[in-house]
Amino acid sequence: MAEETGILLESGTNELELLEFVVGKQHYGINVAKISELCPYQEPTPVPNAHEFIEGIFMPRERIITVINLARALGNNVQYDDSAKDMYIITNFNRLHTAFHVQEVLGIHRVSWEDIVKPDSTINSSGKGIATGITKIDDKIIIVLDFEKIVTEVNPETGLKISEIDAMGERSRHDCPILLAEDSPLLLEMLKKCLTQAGYTRLIPTTNGLEAWNTLDKMIKEGGVIGKDIALVITDIEMPQMDGHHLTKKIKTDARFDGLPVVIFSSLVNDEMKRKGEALGVDAQLSKPEIGKLVHELDLLLA
Repeated sequence: MAEETGILLESGTNELELLEFVVGKQHYGINVAKISELCPYQEPTPVPNAHEFIEGIFMPRERIITVINLARALGNNVQYDDSAKDMYIITNFNRLHTAFHVQEVLGIHRVSWEDIVKPDSTINSSGKGIATGITKIDDKIIIVLDFEKIVTEVNPETGLKISEIDAMGERSRHDCPILLAEDSPLLLEMLKKCLTQAGYTRLIPTTNGLEAWNTLDKMIKEGGVIGKDIALVITDIEMPQMDGHHLTKKIKTDARFDGLPVVIFSSLVNDEMKRKGEALGVDAQLSKPEIGKLVHELDLLLA
């Protein structure tokens, strides 16, 4: 029987619920907000000529879901023994449902993003790593995985739809300074490339909400003016140190930033997350593949 998951956290608390699970001998974590349900393992139907990570498909409640063998995706040689502990973690992000086959699910922990450390370049060299954060719970090191990157590797069409920017053709240049808060080096570079191509060339990149907040705070303390020195903020939701919701809350409750639009651009934009964003006063919320819609929102907000 499927187990429904639900996140009960208030908006902007800088906390998340982390599901701990095991592949091989390593403990990993995933944000509960990305999970639609947990299912006991059932043998999937193989798909001819599928990507090497794909184990097959299965159909819970008339929906076809692709099963990704997480051990293969992690380069782990562990062999699943199809024991009673094997589980499917069914995720829902970027408007796509995917099942990840894991060996055991251990439970849920409530943690602060402040306690999740971003991996350094020795672990995530050249943006190739798939660890977005590392934390320690009950003396166990838990690696928080970049599930979006795994899915994008299987199907590149689930990433940023750069073709939407190409279809816009030549656009005029905009001189509005835009701050970006995105912890994925790969996505940050792609976002910079897409926005620059769309005419937004004054970009201030930061790698998490805390760095973004410190940049904004320093800017205002040094006499910066809203609209002139900083015109808009684009933020991811899921980031170590400080998440996008907490960053939005700090901006929207600080009178120094009155009139500064905040746009959430995240794989986690679903109905529940939209309600949280609206409660915090965010100006627009878009799912990560929709780079064309993001540019359209920028055009409207910065007109």
